[in-house]
Amino acid sequence: MISMTVCATAAAEKLSIERIFSDPNLNGASPRSLHIAPDGSRVTFLRGKTEDQNQLDLWEYNLADKSTRLLVDSHALVAGDTEIVSEAEKARRERQRTASLKGIVSYRWAPDSKKLLFPLGGVLYLYDLTVVPEKAVRPITRVGLEFLDAQISPRGRYASFVSQQNLWTIDLQKGTLQQLTHDGGGVIHNAEAEFVAQEEMARASGYWWAPDDSAVAFERFDETKVPLVKRSELFADHTEVVEQRYPAAGDNNVRVRLGVVSPKGGKPNWIDLGKNEDIYLARVNWLPDAQRLAVQRQSRDQRTLDLLLADVRYGTPKILLTETSKTWINLHDDLTFLHKQDTFIWASERSGYKQLYLYGLDGTLRHALSSGEWDIDKVLGVDEAAGKVYVAGNRDNALDAQIYALPLDGDGGIAPERISREDGWHDAVFADNASLYVDTWSDPLTPPRVTIHAPDGAQLAIIEANTLDVTHPYAPYREALSAPEFGTVKAEDGQALYYRLYKPADFDASKKYPVFFRFYGGPGRQLVNRAWGDHFDQYMVQHGYVVFSLDNRGTPRRGRQFEDAIFKQMGNAEVHDQLAGIAYLKSLPYVDGKHIGVFGWSYGGYMALMMLAKASDQIAAGVAVAPVTDWRLYDSHYTERYLDSPKTNMDGYTASSVWPYLDGLKSPLLLVHGMADDNVLFTNSTKLMAELQNRGTQFELMTYPGGKHGLSTPAMRKHVFSLIAKFFDEKLKP
Repeated sequence: MISMTVCATAAAEKLSIERIFSDPNLNGASPRSLHIAPDGSRVTFLRGKTEDQNQLDLWEYNLADKSTRLLVDSHALVAGDTEIVSEAEKARRERQRTASLKGIVSYRWAPDSKKLLFPLGGVLYLYDLTVVPEKAVRPITRVGLEFLDAQISPRGRYASFVSQQNLWTIDLQKGTLQQLTHDGGGVIHNAEAEFVAQEEMARASGYWWAPDDSAVAFERFDETKVPLVKRSELFADHTEVVEQRYPAAGDNNVRVRLGVVSPKGGKPNWIDLGKNEDIYLARVNWLPDAQRLAVQRQSRDQRTLDLLLADVRYGTPKILLTETSKTWINLHDDLTFLHKQDTFIWASERSGYKQLYLYGLDGTLRHALSSGEWDIDKVLGVDEAAGKVYVAGNRDNALDAQIYALPLDGDGGIAPERISREDGWHDAVFADNASLYVDTWSDPLTPPRVTIHAPDGAQLAIIEANTLDVTHPYAPYREALSAPEFGTVKAEDGQALYYRLYKPADFDASKKYPVFFRFYGGPGRQLVNRAWGDHFDQYMVQHGYVVFSLDNRGTPRRGRQFEDAIFKQMGNAEVHDQLAGIAYLKSLPYVDGKHIGVFGWSYGGYMALMMLAKASDQIAAGVAVAPVTDWRLYDSHYTERYLDSPKTNMDGYTASSVWPYLDGLKSPLLLVHGMADDNVLFTNSTKLMAELQNRGTQFELMTYPGGKHGLSTPAMRKHVFSLIAKFFDEKLKP
């Protein structure tokens, strides 16, 4: 067992929920959206205001004079209460989990490192670093022109965006506006990513610039056959009936095409994606020659992924390679074409773990770049001159994220060179040429620290030390900051399951404590890690709870055998694993085994329901926020990935829903849902309410008018977490 000591004193100030969700941010002045200028001269980032952590401004750190300065004050351009955000942009931000943010929420560098492009308040702006600050910002679009996904072209000649479901460019030299597609509207969308691409495929954009500005590849999708779902979004003072094309599991998806068009306009050239229209357009990448596209085409059942190479002049692609799986294929962004040789880097889980391979442009495998029983998270950068590729991964510890260097010749794949120094969690952004990188690092007792490094890991500069000293926002609570213990319990199949445990403040081994058991449990998220932790966990620790989390089979970064356990039935292996965690808790002499409460949000909310329905005899109470209750109500790409189609696995869908087990739900339940949730639709909870009422099962309910999936406003967050704490105090503290 890995353990860390608990540091707490009786006199330490306790956290309050009001303080957790108020300003200034308890995490400190943590920069986000870090980017290195193309010439490596500076690092730009977004930072929240001291008085409003969600109001973001644009900043820079200059490497030459080691100075930090504010580039754009968002309030100087648009007053906070007058910021205009279109409904389409609100929906896009919801998909990107940035719905709570205001001000400058995204930006792009021009390739000459002299200009930055950013949207704000419904207007697109350019910031010119060569001009005096008071004249540096100029608008390039008019107020009232709604747009999405603003980009600047690779050579800086054009800005581009999507408006009214069509693709547009602005010639930045001439100032002229050009519409590139013309049939967008209604069910036809050009240059946008469809709903499931944004929500489930980690693809937020629907168009891609050629590296020499000569052309733009774009997705065109047709929603005609996607079911039109009418749902009510309930707000405090009104109800809106929203019509949404929502492809639930087994329903028709959009039909996609891939076109290439000149930035000056004209007729698109269409790429042949094959005779089968029921596919997913997973990824699109340009090759360095600006003449060829790499297109990732995923089958509807997600067990086949073809990497296509298409000449944009002819449109008929060839298959470079095909990945297959007996379960499903996880999409990734780890495709890099090299400039000095006709090869590319490709990630695959074919060995059972995500590793890298070098391929020739003829589709032949040259050699593996990495190997072993560990997972690469992503490719960070490539230095062809030095013959190295830099990656993030967990080779040294499954609970850490570290930075490694791999030789392109494949000789060091078994034992990669570790670049990052500290144990814990590193989130790195590399320069385009991998000449330096920015690292955001934290561990359970250290809030995020942002530094600049040479590619060998040597520290060059500090952007944000974020030292937990007397000036830090967390300072009043640092003496009560509890360090977690990490360890493992065994699943039924012998797999080691990692857990994190916090002992209560002022821990007394002779006493017995109730347990706040928080989990997520679903694909794509590792909850147990050695990073700066969750403030609500610390709140519960300080209020007398053992706080426990465990990552069950089905969660990522543990190899495919671990992940594949949920294939064709969800809520089974996960529940068994979490019950192993409960058995471990009950074996601890200081745990009150009769007062264990479970809590989860989204997939975690689903898990809380399944745990209560299948094991109320072992659980005293539970809270489920925004839970899926029936996977037939959830979207196609996510659900079919794990459960296959309802047509071929109806028994699996039934067994994966909460309905067969609800008679076993005997312990107190608090059900929470936003009434305008467009991800896990509110229907999931209304259907559950009716089922419980029909059975005569009592439960507690809180709904949030206007609330989306994340209940992201500070007021909602304060309310819901106060409610959760109060519920567990009532149910778990005799």
